[in-house]
Amino acid sequence: MAAAEHFDVVIVGAGLSGVGAAVHLHERCPGKRYVVLEGRASMGGTWDLFRYPGIRSDSDMHTLGYRFKPWRAAKSIADGPSILSYVKETAAEYGVDDHIRYGHLVKSAAWSSQDATWTVEAERRDSGESVRFTCNFLYMCSGYYSYRQGHTPDFPGIDAFKGRIVHPQAWPEDLDYAGKKVVVIGSGATAMTLVPAMAKDAAQVTMLQRSPTYVVSRPDEDALANRLRKLMPERWAYAITRWKNTTLQQFMYRRIRAEPEKTKAMLLAGVRKELGPDYDVETHFTPRYNPWDQRLCLVPNSDLFAAIRSGKAQVVTDHIDTFTETGIRLKSGAELEADIVVTATGLNLVVLGEMSFAIDGQPVDFGKTWTYKGMMYSGVPNMVSTFGYINASWTLRADLTSEYVCRLLNHMDQKGARRVTPTLRPGEADMPARAWIDDFSAGYMQRVMDRFPKQGDREPWINPQNYARDKKMIRFGALEDGALIFDNPQAAAAPQPALQAAE
Repeated sequence: MAAAEHFDVVIVGAGLSGVGAAVHLHERCPGKRYVVLEGRASMGGTWDLFRYPGIRSDSDMHTLGYRFKPWRAAKSIADGPSILSYVKETAAEYGVDDHIRYGHLVKSAAWSSQDATWTVEAERRDSGESVRFTCNFLYMCSGYYSYRQGHTPDFPGIDAFKGRIVHPQAWPEDLDYAGKKVVVIGSGATAMTLVPAMAKDAAQVTMLQRSPTYVVSRPDEDALANRLRKLMPERWAYAITRWKNTTLQQFMYRRIRAEPEKTKAMLLAGVRKELGPDYDVETHFTPRYNPWDQRLCLVPNSDLFAAIRSGKAQVVTDHIDTFTETGIRLKSGAELEADIVVTATGLNLVVLGEMSFAIDGQPVDFGKTWTYKGMMYSGVPNMVSTFGYINASWTLRADLTSEYVCRLLNHMDQKGARRVTPTLRPGEADMPARAWIDDFSAGYMQRVMDRFPKQGDREPWINPQNYARDKKMIRFGALEDGALIFDNPQAAAAPQPALQAAE
């Protein structure tokens, strides 16, 4: 193995978060040498990986876009290729693309207190060779789901099916569904994107769901944003629209949580208006939970409802008994014929890119750590990770996190500190522990919450999922808060991360 290359910062992941992180470093820490390690052959993350029909954002691009780079397109609910172009344009504009090493799948990271460095080991995808990098600071921007494969339940009899089975995460380029009968299993954002897109060419598309999801229709263009761009400089127009949308997102989320029954009635009334009084909204669009116990699904320009009204698409709410040679038999006894079955059944969530971590030779179990402001981990030095919002646009938090990393790095330089470690203060080890994502019942989250850090009952050991609170805590909060320990390992004993556990 060749000698390790050294950088001030290693960023893992060249998706929306990783490219944004690199731009922030470039602008705010111009003296830092950094590299972006990307396991795939191209940048873009989610927006390059997913190629299924209709792939789009379910957040507006004035908040899913970067704070520093205006979204210029008329559509604010954008298609995947447009978002990918935006990411690539950002990388080229700031010279980030010159810092990306493609085909470098990061496998592990090991911290040495003696050297105050991380050693990051990656596999070259073209040759299988292991390569090493060392860095003073590790910035994880690898997303929250496994790139290996999506989540597919063990469906009875699935091997008997003679047609084609596809997961949206691995969409085949040669899939021809024109004139075919398609069953899409799922009721989340992916399913509701696929159904109207495929219904344009398929003979019939059936969305098969075990239980409904709340659905709301909105225009895919932001009329105010498009008007403002004609009246003032685009950065002003973008800033105003971003402020308007983030404020509205937070207001609506709080109102929905405070008045669930009123919101439920409003959402269902919207569906009835779209599908008419004879449609069985109670069965197909009325969830058993309150709004925002799980994510709401956005339907741009009522495209799902239009597909249902046209007769090209239908929703079936039932449980699968077994797959058959020609389709799916349901618990009710009904059978759905299918040439193609799409398993839009979700993602496999992972912690920190499915990497292994060690500190001074001791493996790190992140499920036994406390989260520091939703970005760092108790007892784990010189590392920050990006995880966005489940109730707002991902990039709002990614931008805040990157700002914080730059502020932290500059502060360390000013202090002459080579190490910073989130450390529980006296009396905090007995905090009541809560799940890292609290009050959110979605199965894809609940399946893996035990692997994520815990949050406590006080700052900074919380992950509030609240943009207004995060701005105060992250953008304006003091770095010297008694919980972040700045030191120089040459004159200090190594920390004991294993003792920073939340039992």
